[in-house]
Amino acid sequence: MDAIVDIIIPTLKPGQEFADLLQALETQSLRPGRIIVMNTEEKYFERLKYGNKQLKKYANVEVHHVSEREFDHGNTRNQGIKRSGAPYFVCMTQDALPKDAFVLEKLLEPLRNGEAVVSYARQLPRPDCAPVESFIREFNYPNESRLKGQEDLEALGIKTFFCSNVCAAYNRAVFDELGGFIRHTIFNEDMIYAAGVVKSGRKIAYTAQAQVYHSHNYNWMENFHRNFDMGVSQADHPDVFDGIRSESEGIRLVKQLTAHLKKTGNSRLILPMLWGSGWKFLGYRLGKNYTWLPRGLVMRCSMNRRYWQ
Repeated sequence: MDAIVDIIIPTLKPGQEFADLLQALETQSLRPGRIIVMNTEEKYFERLKYGNKQLKKYANVEVHHVSEREFDHGNTRNQGIKRSGAPYFVCMTQDALPKDAFVLEKLLEPLRNGEAVVSYARQLPRPDCAPVESFIREFNYPNESRLKGQEDLEALGIKTFFCSNVCAAYNRAVFDELGGFIRHTIFNEDMIYAAGVVKSGRKIAYTAQAQVYHSHNYNWMENFHRNFDMGVSQADHPDVFDGIRSESEGIRLVKQLTAHLKKTGNSRLILPMLWGSGWKFLGYRLGKNYTWLPRGLVMRCSMNRRYWQ
């Protein structure tokens, strides 16, 4: 019997966390058919394989290499998806770790019962996650599931399109019908596709029962670069993002986070958080207006410099 779901994982300099992910996928209640790895730069993958006997035992893992210059967030994933023949596929990142054996099963439920055509998982903070980042995970990934569609645009604004392919399942037929991920983008290929889903009258499912560990302790400068690229992606796609509320979500987060830090006895973190939030906002606004900036400054502000080459 053919498997109903394949996994697509882009990698760059994969380490032990990637080996842990493969092991976790091996124990899922809904077993994936093929695990298609789209790796950037073969030399980095060879370093992981060297002496790592664990990787050799997975018969369903196939690895395809692209160069750093060829990599693109949207198109590289599309290349992996084209290699899959399953009716559903799941996009994951190399540093996402399933919490239990039921992530794929739960993630596919809204797709298999016809409620939605995209379903994304709840992201939990890792044990080493800082208090501020831990709260942001909870803010963006609450413990209640939700279906999102056109009728939610007024209430949710840009959050209607929020859909992270750190761990997300897709209906393959609809994905092909809508043209897949955008072929060339600096960021947000998952949200840009999700916007197309909503505008086509279909639903996105946030599936809180499907849970993966995934978090980063970015410093203020890394957040500046990341939010600059987010602003660039929105500026490059006015058809998706213009007229949709965005900044208000950031303001709501800062207010709730300030109250949370006070309540939990972490008031000392409020000033650093506000400092970091200011740099996030500056990066985002500069990115939204990047066409007015000198190219050299744009390159220094961006996290993804390959995009500009």
